[in-house]
Amino acid sequence: MRMEMLKSKLFRAAVTDANVDYEGSLGIDSALMEAVGLYPYEKILVADLSNGERFETYAMEEPAGSRRIVLNGGSALKGKVGDRVIIMSFAYIEENVVRDGRYVPRILRLNERNMPVDDDGRKLSSQQLASMNQ
Repeated sequence: MRMEMLKSKLFRAAVTDANVDYEGSLGIDSALMEAVGLYPYEKILVADLSNGERFETYAMEEPAGSRRIVLNGGSALKGKVGDRVIIMSFAYIEENVVRDGRYVPRILRLNERNMPVDDDGRKLSSQQLASMNQ
């Protein structure tokens, strides 16, 4: 049996822009996408911590290092600049891999400037970020 499990998560990302006059999607700094294994056009679930909205869309790349999180199209009506969001993707994983404890999702916590931080709010080093990709 395969189980649908959390694959990637950007926790508490700050929305930096909203553009209703766009086809749709959520723009995400491509370096952040790479850190958690998100791919362009991958389906994502977004939960807005500021207003309780939840919506599905797909990920689009923003320039690496820009720290941009952009609500586009209809998504722009679900939140506003400054909102904190959780961005999640899911994957089907074999039950034995989950049961044996061999599966761990890639999760990255962000501060208000969309900089990766640890659980105590300290900025992650480039080595710590690189280790997530292994």
